[in-house]
Amino acid sequence: MDQVTYVFSHLNEVILPMVNWLGPWSYLILFVLIFMETGLVIFPWLPGESLIFLTSALAAVSGSKLNIFALILVFFSAAFMGDTVNFRIGNYLLRWKFFRRHIKNTSLHRTERFFKKYGLLTVVFGRFVPLIRTFVPLIAGTSKFKWARFTLANFLGVALWVTVGSTLGYFFGTISFVQEHLALIILGIALIAITPASLFWLIRQIRRHIISRNFTR
Repeated sequence: MDQVTYVFSHLNEVILPMVNWLGPWSYLILFVLIFMETGLVIFPWLPGESLIFLTSALAAVSGSKLNIFALILVFFSAAFMGDTVNFRIGNYLLRWKFFRRHIKNTSLHRTERFFKKYGLLTVVFGRFVPLIRTFVPLIAGTSKFKWARFTLANFLGVALWVTVGSTLGYFFGTISFVQEHLALIILGIALIAITPASLFWLIRQIRRHIISRNFTR
């Protein structure tokens, strides 16, 4: 228990030597983690915001071999490519007979209308909502959302997401209080990040429960 407490209270002292030891391989690992969160639907639980903030904060620590500009490039490339792959998976599902057979046409048409009207905003700002951002490119791909519009929105959303997260992490990483309480701050960011998606899921479950009860009466 004491070892766990020490790790959480001295997170930068524990992780930074590991990152420096890995050298350039650190960037590859970070690329894979961000790509998996955004590109593969089965990994929506990976902590994208926390990872960006943590590594950017570590880049500001004296003695760190992490470069903030290299981190921004790695995070942007991974997230942009991940969303692109996710979108293409959606395109493939739309052509798959099994998928079309089990999804109602009314649902597809409703999604198409939604993305035709709000697609750009959904892709850009959906990037800031954990869990949801993993499914937005996939749904956009199944809704016949135009490739050019998706690419533009994806570029803007990823650029904003990475720039904001990296800049905040690097800035606060220079503050001694943040360095001393980095683990708690990362945990707080993770909790704040998943709150909107959790509330959305909870409200949806309550709504379904109410509808099912009214229907069975």
